[in-house]
Amino acid sequence: MTERTLSIVKPDGVRKNLVGAVIGRFEKAGLRVVGLRMLSITKKEAEGFYAVHRERPFFQSLTSFMSSGPVAVMALEGEGAVKKVRDIMGATNPKDAAAGTIRKDFADSIESNIVHGSDASDTARFEIAYFFNSLEIKDRG
Repeated sequence: MTERTLSIVKPDGVRKNLVGAVIGRFEKAGLRVVGLRMLSITKKEAEGFYAVHRERPFFQSLTSFMSSGPVAVMALEGEGAVKKVRDIMGATNPKDAAAGTIRKDFADSIESNIVHGSDASDTARFEIAYFFNSLEIKDRG
């Protein structure tokens, strides 16, 4: 089933100049970029985006990290996009990630792990709408 998902190249990935490498891996896997923005997220915006984790012990460090520098936010489309992006990213902790995944190849730690990806279709809809309005998403056929 064709679906959409969101991925973010986090501040560490942008600092390491990996935006193109990340997008390339998604495109090589058959995903299409239908929305793309580079922006700086404020601490308050990061807290809103990650509100589901508000009670978790890592919430403050995560939102501080996500607001520490520019990010590249993208909406991706394709067959089974949510699962495909998560497989390409690898496990959250790069030590547990499979060989050849973005996190295994490029990440430094469980927090500085290069990319974010939606974990489900419902989450993806919320996350895409958080960063893109309907005019910014381009159907590519």
